[in-house]
Amino acid sequence: MTSSLISAQNFLAALPEELPVFPLSGAVLLPQARLPLNIFEMRYRAMVEDALGKGRLIGMIQPSVEEEGENPPLYSVGCAGRITSFNEVDDGRLLIVLTGVCRFRVLSELPLTRAYRIVKPEWTPYLADLGEGDPDQIDRERLIELMRIYFKKNAISVDWSVVKNAPNDVLLPTIIMICPLAPAEKQALLEAESVALRAQMLMALLEMAALPQPENEVEVRH
Repeated sequence: MTSSLISAQNFLAALPEELPVFPLSGAVLLPQARLPLNIFEMRYRAMVEDALGKGRLIGMIQPSVEEEGENPPLYSVGCAGRITSFNEVDDGRLLIVLTGVCRFRVLSELPLTRAYRIVKPEWTPYLADLGEGDPDQIDRERLIELMRIYFKKNAISVDWSVVKNAPNDVLLPTIIMICPLAPAEKQALLEAESVALRAQMLMALLEMAALPQPENEVEVRH
């Protein structure tokens, strides 16, 4: 048995069969990335407090539709993150940081017995998330050029010295997480099969967003 197979089996054995999830539109977590969250709703404060005693894992996942109500349908793929920073402020809010561990596919959602939602995750399709990926395959120069255009157009302030010094495996997920892309676009990036494909998709989206928009046609009313 190879060492990689042994490590994969050990990893699977350590992952939970049930995972609390935090549905949040427009927010995705990527493996090895860090996502700061400001938790103020009572049900999600309860979720964080419970997770702290059970492996510290929380699943970030997006609602699949914009729907009224507390429990909208979810996309089938999310990413589990481990709570790596925790702070409670005077007004009761919880300030946490999730560090991405591994993506998961939702097999089913459990009946609602807690204030928050819990799913049965399937981890096996995404064990490659445990590796270092292939960040060297990113066209870094092109990516930063498109970032400059996109951020300028959207009036997003960036510390370019930080961008310059960030390694590819930090730069790519950070851009995806902070860019105001549509939820469906962020979901497609999350589900990309490889780091290289994710980078290509992101650059294509940034390039399309940077194109001049056609002037609105004048609507003629009779």
